[in-house]
Amino acid sequence: MQGIALSLLVLVLGRPSAVAAQTSAVAGDICPGELGAQVDAIANRPEFSRSRWGILIQPLSSTDTLYSRDATKYFIPASNAKLLTTAAALQKLGADFRIKTSVYSGENGSLYVAGRGDPSIAEAQLKSLAQQLKQRGISQVNELIGDDSYFQGSAVNPNWEWEDAQAGYGAPINSLIFNQNSIDLLLSPQALGQPLKVTFAEPKLANQWQLQNNTVTVAQNESEFIDVGREFDRPIIRVSGQLKVGGEPESAYVAVVNPANNFLQYFQEALAAEGIPVKQALVASASRNLNQELATVESPPLAELVRETNRESNNLYAEVLLRLLGKVTDKMPQHQEDTGEMGLKELKTALTQLGVNPNSYILTDGSGLSRHNLISPEALVQTLRFMANSPAASIYRQSLPIAGETGTLKNRFNITPNRVILQAKTGTMSGVSALSGYIEVPNYEPLVFSIIVNQSDLSTAKMRSATDEIVLLLNRLRRC
Repeated sequence: MQGIALSLLVLVLGRPSAVAAQTSAVAGDICPGELGAQVDAIANRPEFSRSRWGILIQPLSSTDTLYSRDATKYFIPASNAKLLTTAAALQKLGADFRIKTSVYSGENGSLYVAGRGDPSIAEAQLKSLAQQLKQRGISQVNELIGDDSYFQGSAVNPNWEWEDAQAGYGAPINSLIFNQNSIDLLLSPQALGQPLKVTFAEPKLANQWQLQNNTVTVAQNESEFIDVGREFDRPIIRVSGQLKVGGEPESAYVAVVNPANNFLQYFQEALAAEGIPVKQALVASASRNLNQELATVESPPLAELVRETNRESNNLYAEVLLRLLGKVTDKMPQHQEDTGEMGLKELKTALTQLGVNPNSYILTDGSGLSRHNLISPEALVQTLRFMANSPAASIYRQSLPIAGETGTLKNRFNITPNRVILQAKTGTMSGVSALSGYIEVPNYEPLVFSIIVNQSDLSTAKMRSATDEIVLLLNRLRRC
């Protein structure tokens, strides 16, 4: 849900083969002693004179430093924050942890659906709940009550920017989530100069929302961009941007306004499809003593949720993981306490137990969407190294995007003289570009690294290009 990644590269998991280990005569090898000057030559270019670089490069097997630039200083990490959130979740909850959504019987023909923040719920899960209720002999529901109280606190982080909270990647985080709390749109180019065709993935929503379409179809030699948002007090969706004539349609997402009500609306429809009418539906403001459990669905295991979080840079999944950390603690929080704040405390405890310096980062959310997050390259490299030696090592590493193959690195590193074996987390917002992860070097040893650019007025493409140049330097290292 977070942006379209750039570039590409041929990549495999694990150790490089003999073929992959061949170096290119075009690129040429470099010795570790030469690395510093060559990285500096990139970071010190005139176009970066007003930007800040934070870099730490070390062997995976030790804390010896190959290169460091402001590695202990704070930087805005963007989605590199997810590396900390997912590491803490795996440490504290375990790879097999699942999120349960239950329906309970109530008095006078009422049903309670208790959400616990499962971000994967879509039509299939609601259909399963409805079918289970039908098998239980439920033929009608007088009152369908949605218990949305498992997560306490604001559904939208107050540190997020206004435009982010409107977009699908900044969807609200609550206990009853359906379709990632977003409205899916499809934008299709038309004739040159004409507005894009905007189609709701759910056709009935076209009657519930007013569209302000400020898009245009442009020539093949022009750039493409899309921006969507919504009003907070009125059912209005704003769409702007441009796509090339004859090009492929693009998906876009906007955050729903009332996520719990949205969940109940779709659950009512699933019940109706099974012949179970609902007279009234409402959202409960507080949890209640629930009776017999009649139906239940479970999320995929945490290992899969972590993979979606890191590989696709899914903000909603990351924020759910943070709140789960706040719920599954040794001493459960009081009902009124903010679950996200509790999660941040538990995250720090988990990472400190792992070995990460607790003073090397400050987080205000789990996804990295907030510009109030501050992380040092040191914290990211420590997290990556300690996780590589943890019981969850393979799950954590395989959750990261693979250059040229998966997730937000699918289209990066495609034109390179050598094969690059890279698994790393991306991070992007205006003025910020980050990449942290693992690289298998053909003629050297495996490395762990963090590269962050902050306070830049350059385009994302230029920041990423310079970062990728540094990664390609690492791939040319040899022992000498």
